[in-house]
Amino acid sequence: MIDSIEVEVEGGAGGRGAVSFRREKFVPRGGPDGGRGGRGGDVIVLANGQLNTLRRYRRQRRFRAESGTNGGTNQKRGRAGATMVLELPVGTIVSRVRGQESEQLVDLEADAQSLVVAWGGRGGQGNMYFRSATNQTPRVAQKGEPGERCRLKFELRILADVGIVGLPNAGKSSLLRHLSAARPRVADYPFTTLEPHLGVVSVGWDEFVMADLPGLIEGAADGAGLGHDFLRHTSRTRLLVHLIDGSQDDPCGAKALVDSELAGYSAELAARPQIVVINKVDLEEVDVFREEIAAQFGNMDPAPLFCSAVTGEGTDDVVAACASALQELRQQEPPRTAEVPVVRPRQDGRRFEVDELASGLFQVRGASVERFVSMMELDQDEALAETYRWLDRRGVASALQRAGCQPGDVVRIGQARIKWEWER
Repeated sequence: MIDSIEVEVEGGAGGRGAVSFRREKFVPRGGPDGGRGGRGGDVIVLANGQLNTLRRYRRQRRFRAESGTNGGTNQKRGRAGATMVLELPVGTIVSRVRGQESEQLVDLEADAQSLVVAWGGRGGQGNMYFRSATNQTPRVAQKGEPGERCRLKFELRILADVGIVGLPNAGKSSLLRHLSAARPRVADYPFTTLEPHLGVVSVGWDEFVMADLPGLIEGAADGAGLGHDFLRHTSRTRLLVHLIDGSQDDPCGAKALVDSELAGYSAELAARPQIVVINKVDLEEVDVFREEIAAQFGNMDPAPLFCSAVTGEGTDDVVAACASALQELRQQEPPRTAEVPVVRPRQDGRRFEVDELASGLFQVRGASVERFVSMMELDQDEALAETYRWLDRRGVASALQRAGCQPGDVVRIGQARIKWEWER
């Protein structure tokens, strides 16, 4: 069952800026006109209500958005890279993984809900950006910024109003097939269902979503079989239909076994409202002993229902009971206030900090400063000179001087190390 998976995503890299000069008749000194590189594409996750599994990510685990193209002559800007969209089922929790820890980014609860999970890199500036009164013919341009890279975990917890639980081969898939247009696999042996299936059940003008959850076995709460994977999906349901095979020797014991596994996984799950349904009344040994089977459950409220998922006998009562219980549960739920999504751009403040790490070693920290320096070709003399001038305009050079930085000291900015040689 593919409902939990880790992938690596990376935004597209920005395109390189161009070094170019205007070449035109009767304009001997046209000046720099190198354009900026295009921005790299972002990676976003998008909820798709038509999906119900993460199977499409089983084979491919690495995703990278398209890179931006390089800048051109005549101030032409490079084309931006296309956005990569990763479609996920509604009910997927997306988390960023860092080592052994993970941080939840978004819970995709609604169709078409989306979030940027990896930003594309900025395009490098062309040489026209570095033109100044003291440098009329700059021959330097920036390289593109790499895209953001991270590891994500997708964890699917299906969203359904009603979840059908029970031991293997109780008839859960057959019941869903009879009540809805869903077509889960059905066979006469246990563990036919290996992943959840959803179906829409209509009740007059109303409708609700029902999920066929794979069968539980003893020890599921401790991880036996695929227990944790199965139980995870019950956490999003409002109501449970506990389906029991009436032809087995101890129907009441079967219910107690499943209830204990639900309680072992979550106390909240054990308290979830249940409708107990005895299946397979089309078999003579079940139909004849209806009263005896019902007596095993004592004065349960509501009393167990009887049905046949094959012939459809009693299924109308099951649907009516589910609809009535859901109506009561919805009335008890507090009204949900509509949350307006807040879209925040990636932070790129001008603030920075200067620290002296050791004698002769300084560090400058700041998003915009680190980004600019990382995009410069520091092994080129002219690019290094432009970097010094930019740091001076931003006040970084003055801050280093106040911190005690002298020519010959080493300054670390992001991944770059600069032997400081700037003097005003």
